[in-house]
Amino acid sequence: MKKVFIDGSEGTTGLRIFERFQVRDDIELLRIDSDKRKDPEEIKKFINASDITFLCLPDAAAIEAVELCDNPDTVILDTSTAHRTVPGWAYGFPELSKDHREAIAKGKRIAVPGCYASGFIGLAFPLVKGNILPKDYPVSVFAVSGYSGGGKKLIAQYEEEGRDAKYDSARMYAWGQKHKHLKEMKQITGLTREPLFCPLTTNYHSGMVVQVPIYTDMLNEKKTPEEIRDYLADYYKDEKFIRVMPFGADTDAGGALFSDAMSGWDGYEIFVTGNDERIVVASRFDNLGKGASGAAIQCMNIVMGCDEAKGLSL
Repeated sequence: MKKVFIDGSEGTTGLRIFERFQVRDDIELLRIDSDKRKDPEEIKKFINASDITFLCLPDAAAIEAVELCDNPDTVILDTSTAHRTVPGWAYGFPELSKDHREAIAKGKRIAVPGCYASGFIGLAFPLVKGNILPKDYPVSVFAVSGYSGGGKKLIAQYEEEGRDAKYDSARMYAWGQKHKHLKEMKQITGLTREPLFCPLTTNYHSGMVVQVPIYTDMLNEKKTPEEIRDYLADYYKDEKFIRVMPFGADTDAGGALFSDAMSGWDGYEIFVTGNDERIVVASRFDNLGKGASGAAIQCMNIVMGCDEAKGLSL
């Protein structure tokens, strides 16, 4: 039985992880007193007493928490942005490659991907690795997420009684192209430039769709939508968390994808549509599932050597 500590258990991701542990019989959850959850000495004691610690904290606090760990056997899973591109940290998206999964299994420091980043990287990484998408391609990313992706403050704004009517409509943001996920979106995929990223949140709790449009004549070798779909299906063929949908699935669904349809699910769908000139590849998943707590628990399961899907909804 592994001893597990959640630092930041009252945040959105931490609460979701805590909830999922209620059905686990293979971990002992270490619980800090609520009045001491910001006491560095108490946090240090719990981190070093654990086999596995989840950091569900803002970036600066996550960096400080890592410095408190002096137990060489403690595995730290950080859900913040702080360590996703830092050398020595495994990137927690095991489906990307055998090397990614092995690094998670053997690592003591694991950075859990961001939600938008997961939606993009799961599409772009295999296309770059397969020499289909040029590394210098001018990538654009269009994405919509439930408001829970914005954390406790944004959740409160959307759920406040008598809230401002503006929250009934789409909230488009990150106009300055400085979104915190951009660094990992570039570095993990191997692109030579950061994508042009256009995210928005709107009036539902969780679930997201991330879209990447592609001009086929700008690929290293021109491909049809069917060929792109088949390549991705083969790339992820042995992955239980990733489901590459049949070509035409969007048409079968009425020509529209609803971004909250996977809320509560921990998997990841991929759609490919378009024509011989222009293709759109898209991912659909729960920003709190494969985009946050679900991904963190999947990484923990790999560390523990048990079924990756244990305690998760697939």
